Amino acid sequence: MKSKLLIVDDDEEIRSQMKWALRQEYEIVLAEDRPSAVAAFQEHQPAVVLLDLGLPPQPGEPGEGFAALAELLTLDPHLKIIIITGQGEKDHALQAVGQGAYDFLPKPPQMADLKVILKRAFYLAQLEKEHREMQQQVATDSFQGMLGNSTAMQNVFASIRKVATTNAPVLVLGESGTGKEMAGLAIHRCSARKDGPYVAINCGAIPETLLESELFGHEKGAFTGAHVQRVGRIETAGGGTLFLDEIGELSPTLQVKLLRFLQDQSIERVGGRAKLQIDARVIAATNVDLKAALEKGTFREDLYYRLAVVVVSLPPLRDRAGDILLLANAFLRRFAAENRKQSLKFDAGARAGLQQHPWPGNVRELENRVKRAVIMAEGHHVTAADLELADALTGVAGRTLKDARESLEVGMIEQALEKHQGRVSRAAAELGISRPTLYELMDKLGIKR
Repeated sequence: MKSKLLIVDDDEEIRSQMKWALRQEYEIVLAEDRPSAVAAFQEHQPAVVLLDLGLPPQPGEPGEGFAALAELLTLDPHLKIIIITGQGEKDHALQAVGQGAYDFLPKPPQMADLKVILKRAFYLAQLEKEHREMQQQVATDSFQGMLGNSTAMQNVFASIRKVATTNAPVLVLGESGTGKEMAGLAIHRCSARKDGPYVAINCGAIPETLLESELFGHEKGAFTGAHVQRVGRIETAGGGTLFLDEIGELSPTLQVKLLRFLQDQSIERVGGRAKLQIDARVIAATNVDLKAALEKGTFREDLYYRLAVVVVSLPPLRDRAGDILLLANAFLRRFAAENRKQSLKFDAGARAGLQQHPWPGNVRELENRVKRAVIMAEGHHVTAADLELADALTGVAGRTLKDARESLEVGMIEQALEKHQGRVSRAAAELGISRPTLYELMDKLGIKR
């Protein structure tokens, strides 16, 4: 579809010449004065306008042109207006730019120059529109840095808002790469402790011999190498939040000490005897099945119930219909900007590959694949091969065209319905079909209403 260009000039011959010269590239809309220009803009909503300042009833003066400029920019502050001005009227053109015009050209404009300026104006208008849409989408679909408009993630956001208002310990569950630490940080930021410290530690990344000192601190001389007193992470989190990742990796000894802290909010440093009262909220996270660990006896039942006062479960990416492309595009914008490749977009094969992949590594895997793809991409598009997802497109091999088409239709319809929480009208609009047509397809494909 051609972009719409509004040409406003009182000279019919000039309007005709420009329309003839630009009709191959753009859908041309014409106006001869300010009222017709405003009416044409409201009807057609063009992104770019060519405006002559000399308009009736006083074509020899710029006043009516300036009035048209102001009125059009009031209707759309993002409109790109290019001023076409007579020789010797450069001051008027500069004044118009100062009042919000995008650029200017002298009459008669050189068509080659005009086409370059128009191309740049339309490109910039499109970029700005996409940026505004992205900002609006992020504002709607994000929560404390976490993105998701699926029902599953909206439920997570609701749980975080509720639990954040309390001081109760929270257990965050989810597969590796689902964003458990981001959930912990979101709870902290929404809580009354948001101005206090947020201290995170990965219990599985530190050797057991060092983890006790890391958590509880130690006194000088407590063991070989303890030359000075050291404050532990629990103490550092006083007045704030302590996030314990991979809590299932704690040894039985440290489980006992952590349980004691949760019971009376006090600790003893390694090698010390004095009890220290610490006011720190604990959020724990794990990707292992703690209930199975309880049955095996590797995790204390009393500690589990102390930690799991409230449980927040993060869904795997494969169960977040509608979120995959949302996240992928967010990562693409970030990494493309970092690599000065802002024009990059996913091609159709990449989008299909993204939606078909099972994402065993969840959001972390998606982020890493997009980051690599931005580096590897050539031209203006990221392909499935750039994402190392080329094999995902071969899933239809050996199937009939009818089967493949129905499979694709089922997937797209279910994703649209999930994204819009079952609202058929919105799902139909996203799919580009009418509501009755969507109902017919749902009945034909056996999709429950």
